Amino acid sequence: MTLKNILIVGVLLTSVLSCSSDKLNVSIDGIKVNTSFIRLDSIIANSDSIQIINFHHKFEKDIQEIYNYQIGYCLRIGKVSDTAFVNSINQFNKDKGIIGIQKSLTENFKNLEKEKEKIKSGLKYLKFHFPKGKIPEHIVFMNSLFNSNAFSTEKEIGIGLERYLGYDNEMVKKLPSEPFYDWIKKAMDVNYLERDAICSWIITHYVPEVDGTLAEHMIYWGKVLYLTEAAFPTDEKNIILRYTPNQFDWAKENESSFWNYLVNEKILFKNNGLEKANLLNEGPFTIGLPEESPDRLGQFLGWKIVHDYMDKTDISLEELIKTPYNNILQEYEIED
Repeated sequence: MTLKNILIVGVLLTSVLSCSSDKLNVSIDGIKVNTSFIRLDSIIANSDSIQIINFHHKFEKDIQEIYNYQIGYCLRIGKVSDTAFVNSINQFNKDKGIIGIQKSLTENFKNLEKEKEKIKSGLKYLKFHFPKGKIPEHIVFMNSLFNSNAFSTEKEIGIGLERYLGYDNEMVKKLPSEPFYDWIKKAMDVNYLERDAICSWIITHYVPEVDGTLAEHMIYWGKVLYLTEAAFPTDEKNIILRYTPNQFDWAKENESSFWNYLVNEKILFKNNGLEKANLLNEGPFTIGLPEESPDRLGQFLGWKIVHDYMDKTDISLEELIKTPYNNILQEYEIED
């Protein structure tokens, strides 16, 4: 073989390796984030009258959106005088149900150091892939009275800790069967806490919303989940998808059948709100498929399609966000 041919083979081999290498296996050494953590549930539960007024005025400025959600929506207090606010907080803290929830939060989430470190690590991975990307100023742990798990504002991530107490927790068991169906209670798993926090931030600040066909929405979710995976590259994939191991295995084993279903029913390029909701939204299973199927199978397939595209191309995650959905979809091939 001539030197020229050797060099050509070397270049081709390097190209193949670069495309097939794990884009998410990166080092975050030296990357810093300045996100702070606030344990709002404990502050509300354990402050005296003077402290209550002080934190009230401070949080109205520092974490305004999440604090207004906590006070106005979850606690139903709203804009009142300092005296009325203190009385409302004291009354809230004396409620037997609230006492039970807070006791469970205190017992199950004593210091949250492990959760804090994992969230910070996830943010560092995001910053590696998106050096100019937005990073939250605060992570706020709260008692949302089972209204929210994780959600993001312009500057903060709010996490309703009670939504991660677990299916076997006594307070979770006491929740009414409607609207807290059994499948909702089973999803209140602490293993999803950090994943939910970062995923909510990605949805709010990294991947633009779409309003189109089922295929476009699937690729949207594929991008969201791929970025979430990038934030937690060593996590089990079922955690990224918010599946149990059995649900994830079912989704993988039935990927081809699900794709054929979408093609045969000719719904990929339809803009039908009900069909999109059935295939993308949370539920006991994916509506229209067997009841043993996991929910959100459209999200799962979107993630697999994006994965397939990223394995075949040599583009960055920043470029992925800008790539049209049809460019990604046309490269999809089901593995034998």
